Amino acid sequence: MQSVARRPRAKQLRLIRRGETPGDDLPWPGPSIPTRAHLFRRARAIRRGLFGLIFTLVSMLVQAVLLAVPGRGKVVFARIYWRVMCRLIGINVRVLGQPPEPGGRPVVFVSNHSSWLDILVLGGRLEACFISKDEVTGWPLVNLVAWLGRTVYVRRRRASTGRERDDMRQRLAGGDNLILFPEGTTSDGSRVLPFRSAFLSIAELPAGSDGRPPLVQPVSVVYDRLGFLPTGRASRPLFAWYGDMTIGAHFWQLAQNRGLRATVLLHTPLDPAAFPSRKALAHAAWVAVADGAATLRQNRPAQPAAPQHGTGTVEGDSMGGTPAYA
Repeated sequence: MQSVARRPRAKQLRLIRRGETPGDDLPWPGPSIPTRAHLFRRARAIRRGLFGLIFTLVSMLVQAVLLAVPGRGKVVFARIYWRVMCRLIGINVRVLGQPPEPGGRPVVFVSNHSSWLDILVLGGRLEACFISKDEVTGWPLVNLVAWLGRTVYVRRRRASTGRERDDMRQRLAGGDNLILFPEGTTSDGSRVLPFRSAFLSIAELPAGSDGRPPLVQPVSVVYDRLGFLPTGRASRPLFAWYGDMTIGAHFWQLAQNRGLRATVLLHTPLDPAAFPSRKALAHAAWVAVADGAATLRQNRPAQPAAPQHGTGTVEGDSMGGTPAYA
């Protein structure tokens, strides 16, 4: 059925075909003129993109110096960079739950993954390095940003598996935490894909002088505000980056909006030694992340999941069974 907004334009075309002139109350058909609101939205996206680019270029110079000198400066500055980038893009970040105490047992954070925004959101709140696929090294500018964040790359060739395990073991032994996306890809943000247990092989690596493996802390990330209002099924895909989307086009659409918020839910860490297998550990982490994300998508109060070690299940009325979708 023809919409009301298109009826005047259709009447204009009928009058022109009959050789008549549209009245003054019916403007001539032609290209639409951007309204003031549209111009403001585009200017907002341009301003955010320009400031983000300038800050990134300056940060690369600073981080290059910090990487060349000893100390924790490179770790602290990477976290500052991600946090400032969130502010420049206009994303407010809310954190629920507690991160691990600095200087304690190393932690591998496992999170759901729906967008490149996850890097900024988690990088600014967690003192950790990201684990990424090696294809990122061929992405212009993104590879430089990943280098700035001291990213650990994982290759899909079996010949490099041993070297990668050694690199991650050295990072953990050196006191670095790691951030992993065990779904293996991004989603549309409406659900959490099953975790691949192979990604959690790093949880079997000895992380300290005592020979114990690192803790595994599940993390749920949901983008729950758009225009200062709760997001729903229709608006949530604006944040998601998946399929054949380009980062430039996705940023342009997102950066025009105001009132953006991401909520990070930090669940209780899991001890790999308390689980009978890596598959059971992956399932327990997935249950916590998926159920926490579903609770946040429904705009209900969320609490960190408390694990039952060794069973792969999670305590609490909203944390057991099959996670809900919204």
